[in-house]
Amino acid sequence: MNLVELLEIAARGEDSRHQFKRNATNADGLAAELAAFANSGGGWLFLGFNDDGSIAGLSAADIRRLNQLLGNAASQHVRPPVHPLTENVQTDQGIVMVVEVPDGLAKPYLDNQGRIWVKQGADKRHVTSREEMQRMFQRAALVYADVVPVAGTSVDDIDDKAFNAYFDQRYGASSEFSGLTREQLLQNLGLGDGRELNLSGLMLFGRNPQRWRPAFEVKAVAFPGKVLHDTRYLDSEDIKGTLLEQFRGAFAFIKRNLHHVQRGRGFNTPGELEIPEIVLEELLVNALIHRDYFTSASVRVMVFADRVEIVSPGNLPDSLSPEDIRRGKTIRRNPTLTEHASHILPYRGMGSGIPRALEAWPRIDLLDEPTGNQFSAVVWRPEVEWAADTATPQVSPQATPQVTPQATGEVERLVAVLKGEMKRAEIQEVLGLKDRKHFQEKYLRPALDAGFVEMTIPDKPLSSRQKYRLTVPGQALLKTSQAKEE
Repeated sequence: MNLVELLEIAARGEDSRHQFKRNATNADGLAAELAAFANSGGGWLFLGFNDDGSIAGLSAADIRRLNQLLGNAASQHVRPPVHPLTENVQTDQGIVMVVEVPDGLAKPYLDNQGRIWVKQGADKRHVTSREEMQRMFQRAALVYADVVPVAGTSVDDIDDKAFNAYFDQRYGASSEFSGLTREQLLQNLGLGDGRELNLSGLMLFGRNPQRWRPAFEVKAVAFPGKVLHDTRYLDSEDIKGTLLEQFRGAFAFIKRNLHHVQRGRGFNTPGELEIPEIVLEELLVNALIHRDYFTSASVRVMVFADRVEIVSPGNLPDSLSPEDIRRGKTIRRNPTLTEHASHILPYRGMGSGIPRALEAWPRIDLLDEPTGNQFSAVVWRPEVEWAADTATPQVSPQATPQVTPQATGEVERLVAVLKGEMKRAEIQEVLGLKDRKHFQEKYLRPALDAGFVEMTIPDKPLSSRQKYRLTVPGQALLKTSQAKEE
């Protein structure tokens, strides 16, 4: 790294991958920073910066001491050890030590007290949630959610008809003639432990999976407009059952809430769905198979006037990015579930689903949201299909004078500071605004009306637990604003 690159990084400020410190004197504190980076995709620690982001510089003696401290922290105070790389950059103010911490391959990394640290924005935080710890062990291939036994279940909870049809189709013989008891057969197939079903067995062949895992369903809603906080809806359904039943139900829900168009075909011929069916198939299957089953949340399907959103619990695993999956790269979060589901659902595997969907319909946004622990696929509907339906002020804020607040500096400022899910008071504090009425009238309400921000509890706007988060259009506005600044 040269001086120009260093100054460019300093000008951008701290973020999840870049942290500035004046100095380091404590091995335990330094170990926590190293572990947080290793657990969160890697990053760079810059020693020799003031709190305001200006360069303070280090002396040659400082560098010698820090090298010894860093080696001790990395090898003795982090378990398993990490292997940072250092580089010294000479500046007019002194030397800046650049410490590069690679993404860890043996997550989770712990400090000397057995604590797990991860990056959160420019800071770090201590992981205490059991679900988050389970996800980290899953990424390290130490445990998988899809093979965790479901307490209280037994072979009696299997739908015999569905299981026999699968076994016959895949192995060419009825399970009744396999020579094994049903318990032994399920255990051999990785669907149980001989006593209880695991999550794969329950979700693929269970009689009533939601009896044991009520959150593992699909919640589907169709809205007349373009915003989530709309109090009206056209259609709504909670889709339960096995994964195959959820797939069929969700697919049918989307189809009945989209338009069918002739596209040059004869008047009496059935119209084609406005979005190719293969696109919806691929994205739905991916959401059901690759979701994070350590997170007690439902897959959400939302049909808006201009788009379809399929939201899957759990952000992309490890260092996988939306661009990676666009190119066909994949990591199996639920390998046992995937193995069996590939013979039940229209799943082709090998990372081909997303590229296939994009080839059929390029207007798809893939949004990884680590702070919200979710992944969204946004399929934009053809404008010709929805423009006429959104011409009235009631339905479409973009077709009325309400478009004005979308461009105000106040809304852009709110979008810029909204990180994850935040309460009204938290947003107001970050913005430095004391007048609640002014904040609501000039910032919050225009952002909600424009569809850039949504409530986490839309059914209870006045709830004391109400928080706000960016919508897909809000994230797009944020990216546009950041691009302008750069």
